[in-house]
Amino acid sequence: IGSVVQQAVTGLGRVVVVVSGAGCALFGAGGEVSDAQIDQHLQTYLVGSIQVIRACLPFLREQGGGRVLQVSSEGGQLAYPNFSLYHASKWAVEGFVESVAQEVAPFGIEFTLVEPGPTRTNFGAALVSPPPMAVYDKTPAGDVRRAVASGEFALTGDPVKMAKAMLAVADAKPAPKRLLLGSGAYDRVHATLTERLAALEQQQQIARSTEID
Repeated sequence: IGSVVQQAVTGLGRVVVVVSGAGCALFGAGGEVSDAQIDQHLQTYLVGSIQVIRACLPFLREQGGGRVLQVSSEGGQLAYPNFSLYHASKWAVEGFVESVAQEVAPFGIEFTLVEPGPTRTNFGAALVSPPPMAVYDKTPAGDVRRAVASGEFALTGDPVKMAKAMLAVADAKPAPKRLLLGSGAYDRVHATLTERLAALEQQQQIARSTEID
């Protein structure tokens, strides 16, 4: 990662926009995946994304600013069964970006988390799955497994349109914190956040009751 970033900066002279998008596809219930699969997945999706950002920061600080588009997913704000490790990495990288964006804002560096919904790419064809356990067959994990295998799990996002939206937002001032892509993604994230806010408001009294007297 470090050598490629150095080559890019040396060759281009100035890096205005960095797009960080690591990809691998581990598909299985949390109780099915192996230790080795977990390590490989998190090294790619989470640690890889973190290290790309870290490698770029010195150059962006030195040149007085820049833009980082970190590819996340609608799965950085909600979760499907059978994608537990995918969601773990996406939620984690979103937390990392939220924090680092505050740290480097004084240097003129801005971040956008790109959150596509299910998209017609080769992601599904590259799914790596552990041997399925029969105990999960009649659970939501089994339902999602069958939906993906049958094609019922709808992939409605157009990757070309999404790429164009990313290019357009790279010039937006100020940079939006998040760029949600896909009608279904918008509806699902909206419903998830609405439900989460309602649950939070139900806990206001107990939350305030736990302060030091």
